[in-house]
Amino acid sequence: MKTLPVHWLTEGLIDFEYKKYLLLAYLQEAKSEFQNQRLYPVFSDLIMHYQNLLQVKEHKKLVYEQFPQRISQADFEKLELVYEKIVEDDETMQQIEEIIHFAAPLFGKALDEGKELYEFIERHLEISPVGITPMYFDEGYLFLDIFPGHETQVYLYRMSVFQNNFEKYRGIHTRLLKTIRRGLVLTHENLKVQLLKENQELPNPATFLAVPKVPVPLEQSLLPIAKRSLVKYVAAMAA
Repeated sequence: MKTLPVHWLTEGLIDFEYKKYLLLAYLQEAKSEFQNQRLYPVFSDLIMHYQNLLQVKEHKKLVYEQFPQRISQADFEKLELVYEKIVEDDETMQQIEEIIHFAAPLFGKALDEGKELYEFIERHLEISPVGITPMYFDEGYLFLDIFPGHETQVYLYRMSVFQNNFEKYRGIHTRLLKTIRRGLVLTHENLKVQLLKENQELPNPATFLAVPKVPVPLEQSLLPIAKRSLVKYVAAMAA
């Protein structure tokens, strides 16, 4: 899809009509992605752009940690340098503020649409353990059923815990091992037994099943939401 440059607000021609054209074209693309139930990467992009707008609007220092990891340090430093220049130029800042005033509610509306789609898919995704769950569940297998049909994608997952003085965060990394077709003989439980035989480095792995009740694109929606849902499920077990 057509993307919006990281520095769209401050680079190039600082003109309301021009920036309006760029923004509306991008938001139309984002709307089309959501209509086709493709949530990522557009949802992450919208969050990033909206946070950037709010930071500039409030005349606060841009905070690197609030941006997605795929924004490089160099990109962030450029944002800071450009911001320092525009706040010293009253005329340019007036144009920027006019653009922000127009753009902020549109980003907010698009984010609401993305959140609604996310919650719809999440509500129609069931997470459950396969077999007996061991005490250690930061590493194991994720079975992701593909709707419709009898195919299951098998992922090896590992969770990492990040903690500061206030909160604890869990991150997850997955690696696709294989795609199998289930049947009367090869059930989810039998698949787990098969994996135990194939990989004895994990003698008693935690194994979870994610079953979607609605058809959604795998890479752009199902897998990212399944991973986040698994993190929430495990966090609740650990609480």
